[in-house]
Amino acid sequence: MEWETDILGEDFQACAFEAAGSDGVVRRATLVRHLNSAAGPDGTVRSGRNGAVLFLHGWSDYFFNVELARFWSQHGFTFYALDMHNHGRSLRPETPGGYVAHLDDYDAEIRNAIDLIRAEQAQAAAGTHALTLMGHSTGGLIAALWVSRNPEDVQYLVLNSPWLEMHGSSLVRRAAQTMVGPIARLRPTTVLRLPERGFYYRSISLSAEGEWLVDDKIRPPMAFPVRAGWLRAVLAGHSRVARGLRIDIPVLVLTSSTSANGMVWQEVMRRSDAVLDVNVIAVRAMALGRTVTLERVDGGLHDVFLSAAPVRADAYARLARWIRGFIEYEEPDHRLEGVQ
Repeated sequence: MEWETDILGEDFQACAFEAAGSDGVVRRATLVRHLNSAAGPDGTVRSGRNGAVLFLHGWSDYFFNVELARFWSQHGFTFYALDMHNHGRSLRPETPGGYVAHLDDYDAEIRNAIDLIRAEQAQAAAGTHALTLMGHSTGGLIAALWVSRNPEDVQYLVLNSPWLEMHGSSLVRRAAQTMVGPIARLRPTTVLRLPERGFYYRSISLSAEGEWLVDDKIRPPMAFPVRAGWLRAVLAGHSRVARGLRIDIPVLVLTSSTSANGMVWQEVMRRSDAVLDVNVIAVRAMALGRTVTLERVDGGLHDVFLSAAPVRADAYARLARWIRGFIEYEEPDHRLEGVQ
């Protein structure tokens, strides 16, 4: 595997690789690392005092938030992000953008990314080998499912507006499963005719009314077409969350405090989650495991770390507080003198 200068500039490097899934299909993914935290000027790896972070993007998305990478670096972590297959840097012209038939199809590339991170940590002379997995939206769903199936691989889980359930309730999900199931079985790549809503993109992109430089060629303004097989995969993931994941590591969930839905643009969408039902997500979050912290960020967008500067400063402060409380905290020795 060879690292090359990434599209985000000299502070970042990217490494494309292929991973064979349990179904035998070989898929292409791309691992990105923040060079300032992951390696020195001579290319040698530096391990952060708090370990490493692996970030998983949402659907139709890719990693571009350099501010997020620098935050983790400044707090003692090496930072990595994975552009999963059929997304971002890993897009290929012969495959449908954003498509996956089963969320478990991401397992092989996540495993390869973690193995590479572990190998780089092992080369470092100092620091801890703890791993924090972070996921946004659909990436948050994928991250939670991964941790539930691989409990020994990750020590901390951070979820940014994770897509844990459909709008409304589980009844909506079951109805959707009933409708999409037959199509997904017979013609999984069929595009479903659903209303296009680019409100979230409008709120973040510098080419619209946001402040972030987003590459329209790999992150389309209206997102990728919704295909039957992909929707079935997501709904199946929601069902697994609803049954309980029993995650036994500290989990942080950040969401906006409000949602804004509708088929026309509303100014409130500049300070709300215009994608998910945050109240439903908050309820589902509490069932992820035994140690879950929920932070609801006033004025937050769907990605709270892409919100307006004062809002994301609040989100970062809440994340930093959680890091101090769960990752940097050293439990005092309460043993009585002379008692072992």
